[in-house]
Amino acid sequence: MTLPLAALTAIIATTPANAATLFSAAFESGISGWSKSGGDWTVVADGSKALQQTNTGTDRARQFAGSTSWTDYSVQGRVKPLAFGSGGVAALASRAAGSTKMYRLALTGTNRVELQYMNGSAITVLASVSRPVATNTWYTLRLDTTGSTVSGYLDGTLVGTATSTAIPAGRVGLFTGYASARFDDITVTDSGTPPPTTPPPTGQTLYVSPTGSDSASGTESDPTTLTSAIARIGAGGTIYLRGGTYRFSQTVTIAQGNNGTSTARKKLSAYPGETPVLNFSAQSEDPANRGLAVNGSFWHVHGIVVERAGDNGIFVGGSNNIFERTVTRFNRDSGLQISRATADTPKDQWPANNLVLSAESHDNADSDGEDADGFAPKLTVGPGNVFRYAVSHHNIDDGWDLFTKPDTGPIGIVTIEDSLSYDNGTLSDGSQAGNGDRNGYKLGGEDIGVNHVIRRNIAYNNGKHGFTYNRNLGTMSVSNNISIDNSERNFQFDGGTSVFRNNVSCFSSSGTNDRVIGDADGSNQFWAGSNGSRCSALTGALGWSFAADGRLVVTFGGKPVTP
Repeated sequence: MTLPLAALTAIIATTPANAATLFSAAFESGISGWSKSGGDWTVVADGSKALQQTNTGTDRARQFAGSTSWTDYSVQGRVKPLAFGSGGVAALASRAAGSTKMYRLALTGTNRVELQYMNGSAITVLASVSRPVATNTWYTLRLDTTGSTVSGYLDGTLVGTATSTAIPAGRVGLFTGYASARFDDITVTDSGTPPPTTPPPTGQTLYVSPTGSDSASGTESDPTTLTSAIARIGAGGTIYLRGGTYRFSQTVTIAQGNNGTSTARKKLSAYPGETPVLNFSAQSEDPANRGLAVNGSFWHVHGIVVERAGDNGIFVGGSNNIFERTVTRFNRDSGLQISRATADTPKDQWPANNLVLSAESHDNADSDGEDADGFAPKLTVGPGNVFRYAVSHHNIDDGWDLFTKPDTGPIGIVTIEDSLSYDNGTLSDGSQAGNGDRNGYKLGGEDIGVNHVIRRNIAYNNGKHGFTYNRNLGTMSVSNNISIDNSERNFQFDGGTSVFRNNVSCFSSSGTNDRVIGDADGSNQFWAGSNGSRCSALTGALGWSFAADGRLVVTFGGKPVTP
């Protein structure tokens, strides 16, 4: 039995902890949830998928999503104008109370960015700035509506704020008038506690923007670059990345020795309410071409997106770090990998005690389809690394890969808990590669025993096994996990002395019974040709989101499931 996969309604890894995600769309699976009003709209490839409107002859091409009852919220999205006719605009809309009544943040063909109130054919400019607007260039737009206050931001910089009581509530929208454009990465969050104009500093605070300069002071009004801020920040300090796309051709490295302390971490964080995207598409596929390499220790990386690196999106060679609300996507090796920083790093200095928290990793794929996993603590990993509330999906190889091999010796014990792995082995666009293993959780290798802890996780619809020992002959603790409808076995453990408690297996597509060697008592419900009683609650479409406190919430058929 194959369960339908619902369109995900949250990309919350970039949502501030004080706000909840109401809606998001990256268009990887189409335009479900949107309603069209005019124009010629199609989903196209632009690195990732994007929604494109091509009719430059219409003054009102629109797509709407969300609820007409939404009042106070923030909508953010990336917009790429392709062509402007006379009077042309490409805009993001908020509080759309009808097809011609809304607030808009508009890129214009006259090199201005305007915060507008649209009411029928009347357009009132509430605020504006002069800014070169180039075609075939991505811009990040954000509209905040709270009470009677409407604010617009371009690439994290305030365009203007106005007071208007004209529209109390409404949907979000994408809009072109006498223009063609592409739209992507739309995220709607409720207002929560409004982001502060100047976030409170902890120690030193530096601000970074896509247009910052190395020599800038790093204040909010004079932002610097990411590489400059990393070199300057002191223990206990925070680097705030403003929203927008940061384009790099070389690895951004936090070097060994660039450390915080256990009581004063260094923090690299998205500015509250904004989404910084580190884009490495200029790199070729090569093991040397990582995205963000964190080889220092006691860092806290929060709320950033890392995409299209020539190898790993985020590489972790340091210890005692936290990676929270990160998204790693479309990289050409594993999205987030933990391994030693250099080939000569001694084993007692392998990366240890890192926490990956409420993170997402998807659509990572290498050219041979063999090595790009969602998360990969493998090969040369110290003890104490933990993945909690993490989601891995649509990676070309495995969701998690904990591979170890004789020439380096066993890796340290890894804990994976309260996490989700689904649809690995197939990318979001439906493509596959023959060399991919396609497991949900691959837990070892080469007949080496490592006593990993795997608890309260879900594996769903992966292209091979849900959970597999992969020749790990250790005594793993495998408890309270759910495995559903994976293409071969839901649980596949052909050796070792692992301990299995309270695991549930349902709907085997292949009809192949689970295989478990070790200590498995009657608390487990494994697949042996038919569903057990606990499967009745595990039917319907899969959905997931992160709660405001970062916990992972998984539903089947709209009903929450707790492993």
